[in-house]
Amino acid sequence: MEATIPSELQYLQKLIQYRIGRYLKAEKPEPKPTLPKLQQFSSHLEKFIKENELNQSEITLLLISLAPHTQPDLFDQSIQQTLSSSGDFPRIGGVRGKNFRGFLPTGETALFLLDEDDWNKRLQIQKLFGEDHLFNKKAVLWLEDLPQGEPVMSGRIILSQEYIDYFLTGQISKPRFGIHFPAQQIETLQDWEDLVLNTDTMQQVRDLEKWLKYEYVLLKDWGLAKKIKPGYRVLFHGPPGTGKTLTASLLGRHTGREVYRVDLSLVVSKFIGETEKNLAHLFDTAENKNWILFFDEADALFGKRTSVRDAHDKYANQEVSFLLQRTENYAGLVILATNFKSNIDDAFARRFQSHIYFPLPKYEERLRLWQNTIPEKVRPGTHVDLHQIASQYELTGAHIINIVQHACLQAISRGAATIAEQDLLEGIRKEYVKEGKILK
Repeated sequence: MEATIPSELQYLQKLIQYRIGRYLKAEKPEPKPTLPKLQQFSSHLEKFIKENELNQSEITLLLISLAPHTQPDLFDQSIQQTLSSSGDFPRIGGVRGKNFRGFLPTGETALFLLDEDDWNKRLQIQKLFGEDHLFNKKAVLWLEDLPQGEPVMSGRIILSQEYIDYFLTGQISKPRFGIHFPAQQIETLQDWEDLVLNTDTMQQVRDLEKWLKYEYVLLKDWGLAKKIKPGYRVLFHGPPGTGKTLTASLLGRHTGREVYRVDLSLVVSKFIGETEKNLAHLFDTAENKNWILFFDEADALFGKRTSVRDAHDKYANQEVSFLLQRTENYAGLVILATNFKSNIDDAFARRFQSHIYFPLPKYEERLRLWQNTIPEKVRPGTHVDLHQIASQYELTGAHIINIVQHACLQAISRGAATIAEQDLLEGIRKEYVKEGKILK
């Protein structure tokens, strides 16, 4: 077996046999194994250990948590090879999974293998699962939640799937969208030239880009980390279709950060405590990854707190308070987007570093939007006057994209390379109908 597994897992196998043999006072106990040199570790594991300057206990805990994912039978085989009779060895802890029937290590497993029957060492091992340890801060590994009253260390050690993938392949996988991670990555192929905003709004967006680019210098090199809270919180407000989502995508593209749009329909739950749990998992996953979290139509979650008339109001207000606390402690950029600023709870509004208003585009901006949106390979027809259209019809960027798409499809169906005035007017009429307006 030793010839088929990496040297770091051979070390863990020998450590298991050594500790069991010592506990059972075997006649010929295994010698205490020594940790292999880092050069003998798998390359991605070696890199992580070096970057984070892990000590022997931390390295061993990492191996304990990784073993079921790389060598599923390692614990069972190591235990059975050491015991004189078949059966389990309760002292080492561990549980069986629902589908995986092998040994899954718990906090007790780590204590047994690392504490050396030393009470002070035992306390040090427990700190490896503490809130202040890098394993928790980077969401590398943690103990599963247990029913109230059960010993914390009997919880299963959970190794983040992202780090499992990293240690095995060198790539950190992106979280899968779903109830456990209610956010999807958003990207754009557009550039700043495609974002048409008024001068004041664009300047505020550029200031936000500066924070993303020079955050580290500001907080670390210039020492402001001691005086201001981590992260940045900003409110985007204004009518729909005015560029809020595109702005978030462009900020991510030009600062090398991933942008995740949170699906509030999966976050908000009618069951007490579930909304907080969904939010906690979202923020825990995003922590220390420099992600931009974009809460679109944020009114559903960040709305004003109400006077408490019943239990529902009480818990709804608790959700808002919990969210306020998590956003304040998040070290990255949090963007709230809403159509109406007045709908956002005042406590959030006061704590946000900036409020950026995205107004409806004026004539000059609408003209630029028309000119930027019509493809280069397509020509407006001889009767199309973009200046007149931009002046006459108050439309947002989203409206104009829909109208140009409609007109281009009509041109393609005719085998033409020009956009007809009638097609643009028909597209405008459809957008007006959607808004409940009448085209004059």
